[in-house]
Amino acid sequence: MEQLDHTDRDLAVVLHALGDPVRLALVRRMAEHGESACSPDGMDVPRSTLSNHWRILREAGITRTRREGKARLMTLRRADLDTRYPGLLAVVLGVPATGPAGEAPGHGM
Repeated sequence: MEQLDHTDRDLAVVLHALGDPVRLALVRRMAEHGESACSPDGMDVPRSTLSNHWRILREAGITRTRREGKARLMTLRRADLDTRYPGLLAVVLGVPATGPAGEAPGHGM
């Protein structure tokens, strides 16, 4: 298995990558289902266009791509993103962020 380069990028690059509806759908799919093939079922997008979207996500540091034979499999770099930009994925994925005690913001003291 060969790992491809995954560079951490600044926030503007990450937000640009997440700003496209197709790329956001790919990120949501990985968040829900884990690893994804380069042409996931149910995506009505040409293969060449998907390849470009995957490249943008990879270069922004959002995904990790590994080769297994001829296949390329992508995973969401959730832990890396949560460390670098706490709460970003929760907001982007529509998951309520939690405070230090596990409470939703605005609750408690």
